Amino acid sequence: MALLADLQPGTLVRGLLPGNTVASILTVVLHSGMSAEIVYKDANGVLGSELLYPDTIEKLQIVTHELPWSFDADGVLFRLVSEAYRIRLAYLFDPLIAVHTSQVEPLPHQITAVYETMLNKQPLRYLLADDPGAGKTIMAALLIKELLMRGDLHRCLIVSPGNLVEQWQDELLQRFHMAFDILTNDRVEASATGNPFLQMPFCIARLDKLSRDEHLQEKLQQTEWDLIVVDEAHKMSATFFAGEAKYTKRYQLGRKLGTLTRHLLLLTATPHNGKEEDFQLFLALLDHDRFEGRFRYWVD
Repeated sequence: MALLADLQPGTLVRGLLPGNTVASILTVVLHSGMSAEIVYKDANGVLGSELLYPDTIEKLQIVTHELPWSFDADGVLFRLVSEAYRIRLAYLFDPLIAVHTSQVEPLPHQITAVYETMLNKQPLRYLLADDPGAGKTIMAALLIKELLMRGDLHRCLIVSPGNLVEQWQDELLQRFHMAFDILTNDRVEASATGNPFLQMPFCIARLDKLSRDEHLQEKLQQTEWDLIVVDEAHKMSATFFAGEAKYTKRYQLGRKLGTLTRHLLLLTATPHNGKEEDFQLFLALLDHDRFEGRFRYWVD
């Protein structure tokens, strides 16, 4: 219920126009202290005037909490939200945003591999084969961070030999400010859901632990990932001998990993052992259809 004193220029009222539309009062002229002649503007900017009497004024409702342009919210929260939105779109203005927000100075060949080759592939099924010491970890981390900042990555799994998992965790945290959890027996046993992979969206797992533990593989197959990175991926190779393909547990794990992710990145310094058949089996981990070729009956 409104009072005559509430009718002031700039006030928003409901009940003056049909359809429960809000009107904005522009001017008020009082008559005998009981009635008022007002000029108002509706939501479409159309002007109008009305002579109001006490019984009409009592039916009006002053609108105070539905101003779409009011500035009564928490300024700190507004700044936080705007800053988060700005960071999310930062890659549109800085094509090397992962480089400039990390403690790393990548070499030209690393920039070329990540920004000219890998980022352009959707989905990414890629074998990054380079010499030892060429910085494959840096290239993989830059890719992870770029996908993360672009909103294309929410779950990432890194599979690495057991002696390198702590190094991966330290590099990602110290240089790239990305926190990854290492899958351990304690994390498996303490999992509230019984599946630690569901609770670890950014996970580093040991290659042999996954390949030898069938129960853990069953839990892994219940999950989906945006990106899976395999370090020292040549350890997942298969061999062809005496007219027959020999699959290792690591290779079988690699085939399973390829079905659980949209992006798959294999890192190795020794992708080829000199045997064309073995190399083709290895590439089949990336794309079963493209690389099966004349060895189709081996991998079916």
